[in-house]
Amino acid sequence: MNMRNLAYLSFTKTYTHTQTMDSNVTEIPLIDISPLVKKIDEPDMANEKDLLGVVQRLDYACKGVGFFYVKGHGIPEMLMREVRDVLHKFFQLPYEEKMKIKMTRQSGYRGYQQLGENITREKRDMHEAINCLTPITPGKYGDLGKTLEGCNLWPENPSNFKVVLENYISLLKDLSRKIMRGIALALGGSVDAFEGAIAGDPYWAVRLISYPVASDVPEEKRTGTGMGSHTDYGLLTLVNQDDDMCALEVQNRSGVWIHANPIPGTFVCNIGDMLEVWSNGIYQPTIHRVINNSHQCRVSAVFFYETNFDAAIEPVEFCREKTGSDAKYQKVVYGERLVRKACCCFGDL
Repeated sequence: MNMRNLAYLSFTKTYTHTQTMDSNVTEIPLIDISPLVKKIDEPDMANEKDLLGVVQRLDYACKGVGFFYVKGHGIPEMLMREVRDVLHKFFQLPYEEKMKIKMTRQSGYRGYQQLGENITREKRDMHEAINCLTPITPGKYGDLGKTLEGCNLWPENPSNFKVVLENYISLLKDLSRKIMRGIALALGGSVDAFEGAIAGDPYWAVRLISYPVASDVPEEKRTGTGMGSHTDYGLLTLVNQDDDMCALEVQNRSGVWIHANPIPGTFVCNIGDMLEVWSNGIYQPTIHRVINNSHQCRVSAVFFYETNFDAAIEPVEFCREKTGSDAKYQKVVYGERLVRKACCCFGDL
């Protein structure tokens, strides 16, 4: 028996899936994932009780809340602050300077997005942003990837913007891979269930967002929300948010909005639509939104870890067995879904 299956057996013998968390939950769980980060890639990780404890907590969070904080993730807090610092500096630049990297269809929807250009559920969001996406060379995915072909547009100012973000993205890709390995075990699969044809060559996206103070926005562009209520479309999202203000809100199962209050040094994580399909609904994404009622501009760096761009996602067999054998979701090609959402959210470009 190989170590992947041994890890699965060790987990299922010591832990039975918890029941869904109370629908009136008012707090988002905080998980110390340091044992997972250190040991998930080791061949004898199946015997690590601390790691399997993290897996249990991930399952509890994904089933009951769809959101969780992570600490002990290994990303230097200084780097997390540096990312937010370069974002604040960029978004304070004059309009003309920011427009040098304007997002267009020709850029594959990469670059700077003006205030009010983003659309969520047919309503304009009160934020500005930079879109960074996995570079796609012409023809790599044929017609499927044509809309999103291109490279990222990096601003000249601040001068360290590109270096900081490329280093940060590289680290978050590996961190996300490790968390998804834990989630694979939590669902009862092998540790590498999300690799290979599913997410062995994961697509990633980064939204670098600035939510202005409402009083600083021209009246005709003011809306009730910085980002309208939605779920994310991939596997896993990691949010690096300003420490000193609360704006991210999560809707619990009873429909009540609860705050994802910043906890310095942590990421706020949430699961997405592709994980719901793959797990046959065992894990379901949670609706969330952003409302900045503070008197300061708020920035966040949102990292989306996705499947392979051309992956066909459908309920996996062992999750179908856990939920009554029938597939509750139709097959979804991730790249097709992403292109539809891009055209919908950025329709004016």
